[in-house]
Amino acid sequence: MNAIDFGLGALEQDMWRVVFLMTRIGAALLAAPFFGATSVPMAVRVSITGALAIFVATWMPEVQTPEAILSLEGLLAIAGEVVIGLALGFVLQLAFAAPTIAAELIGGGMGMSMAVSQDAMGGGTTTSFGQYFVIVLTLIFLSTGAHLHWVALVAESYSAFPPGQTWLGAERFAAIAGFASFMFETAIRIALPVTLILLLVQVITGILSRSAPSLNLFALGLPAGVLAGMAALIISAPLIYDQFAGLVADALDQTESVIVR
Repeated sequence: MNAIDFGLGALEQDMWRVVFLMTRIGAALLAAPFFGATSVPMAVRVSITGALAIFVATWMPEVQTPEAILSLEGLLAIAGEVVIGLALGFVLQLAFAAPTIAAELIGGGMGMSMAVSQDAMGGGTTTSFGQYFVIVLTLIFLSTGAHLHWVALVAESYSAFPPGQTWLGAERFAAIAGFASFMFETAIRIALPVTLILLLVQVITGILSRSAPSLNLFALGLPAGVLAGMAALIISAPLIYDQFAGLVADALDQTESVIVR
């Protein structure tokens, strides 16, 4: 299977097979949220990837790997494995991006865009509401067992796309791009109740400032916007959580559609 021979016989063949299986699984975990978060140590990622690869090698012995990994055929097979893994993880990443976009809209309407914090998932910065939404979505993702379902879909992808037959096709890439538009639509639905209330508060504040010019618009509008936004978030919390649960289900359905021939 490999030009390099360590003299370990059948054990070496199994080792190279596990290493090959780790490429797709590792790429999927790297592109996916939560699993590929910057706060997760590299040793933990490699350990999880290796454990899943061993399980896949045990559960799916029919998966054939290239005879020589370091050959041209083997390198092309590795590139295809990486593409499949990145596609499966990217779909899940799009789902986790929707709450962040919604939080940007809400924070901008409340005048709290300046309140940013470190993003443990992506490594950049995000608003405080964005961090809160991502934590809530992650808890829903874990509590519903969606992470196990997603890992199972990654394992099932070996049956749908065996090594060497990993070309997704233009229609699947178009479907993944279409899911990005669904992400923006979901973000608007999440932020719509709060932004409507904030718009109403701003209109009322503008009317008061016109009727009583002596009032300080900034001293009145900013606290009113923050209080109204917090109240709107509390009132619309059940609706937002339902949107998050639906988003997780849609992300799994979209991931499954990628591997279904």
